Amino acid sequence: MVAGQDIVIQPVSTKAQTKQFIEIAYKLNAGDPHWVPPLRSEVAKLITPGKNPFFEHARVQFFIALRQGQVVGRISAHIDELALEQPPEQGMGPGTGNWGLMEASDEAVMHALIRAAEVWLKDQGMTRVLAPISMSVWEEPGILTQGHDHSPMIMMGHHNADYQGWIENLGYSVAKRLVTYHLPVEDGFPELVKRIVASGERNKRLHIRRVDKKYFDRDAAIIMNLLNDAWSSNWGFVPMTDHEIEHAGKSLKPIVHEDLIRIAELEGEPVAFMMTLPDMNEAIRTMNGSLWPFGWAKLLWWLKFPKSHSMRVPLMGVKKELQNSRLASQMVFMLIEYIRRDAKLNFGTKRAEIGWILEDNQGMVAIAEAIEATINREYLIYEKAITTANP
Repeated sequence: MVAGQDIVIQPVSTKAQTKQFIEIAYKLNAGDPHWVPPLRSEVAKLITPGKNPFFEHARVQFFIALRQGQVVGRISAHIDELALEQPPEQGMGPGTGNWGLMEASDEAVMHALIRAAEVWLKDQGMTRVLAPISMSVWEEPGILTQGHDHSPMIMMGHHNADYQGWIENLGYSVAKRLVTYHLPVEDGFPELVKRIVASGERNKRLHIRRVDKKYFDRDAAIIMNLLNDAWSSNWGFVPMTDHEIEHAGKSLKPIVHEDLIRIAELEGEPVAFMMTLPDMNEAIRTMNGSLWPFGWAKLLWWLKFPKSHSMRVPLMGVKKELQNSRLASQMVFMLIEYIRRDAKLNFGTKRAEIGWILEDNQGMVAIAEAIEATINREYLIYEKAITTANP
């Protein structure tokens, strides 16, 4: 497919093209001091059917862009069949496809790649694009538009600041704003929060417990099922399948520490959780995407003894029937405080990052403000009708 300005778009169909698809991200971001090179082995798993259960309910096509025979960009186009079944008012719904994993050397390349993705989605029967999403909404949704001056934490995206304008110049409008919050954790929280936590500790019906790695599969399933329930009304929600829950548990197990992930039980029933992860990007940022020759030893040591100055809270949830109650906010404050204490004591943690959070999630925004967290990163998800996609 010739896209003009000597740009050729090729669908990825060979092992050599797959390698080029992976490698171009390292080439284009090499000059950005805040980009953290992901492990190539993890990127390969993400885009390989049979290794990522997303492919079990999705149609996916990868593309690379070439100019004068050299790879200068990439993009994925994908349709999540489970997303098509969601209510349109929640962001997804019938006719909605996505593109993501996008990297481009310049605006012309990006436009050629996005148009190729739009054509593919239109040919698959889609009428609307929601992007970028790389690839499941549970992975890396949105493009970074604020916070380019510091490196991302584990499982967060980092993008060329020019990408925002290039996308918007193609007629994309903002569908949703996602934010992360910076939270210093050394000095504790305001007196009001402390009183709320103390009140919760006097409630004999309520118990906050650590996860138990001896029963990891059980606790991972509890957390992921709570997540599916707690987030089911959220914008952009797509349910995780049993296989995805199992896959996520296995993927996260090496960086799970019992004192950093808590489950709240009400009269013995799990009703809320909070997951906190040491920032593994601190360990891998100097490895240039490879564990060889010595990176594997460094990573194994870090996984066993992570003295991490930074933590990320990627997931938190309260059972749907309890949301918007005083008990719900009390449990969240207790979860945050208990993990804060252990993170500081056992890992030397100085700061945490909470998110992403939907900008209009009033409950979570209020909690973030109550613990005096401040927005430090912004991601935008765009939308566009593709009824008349450009060739």
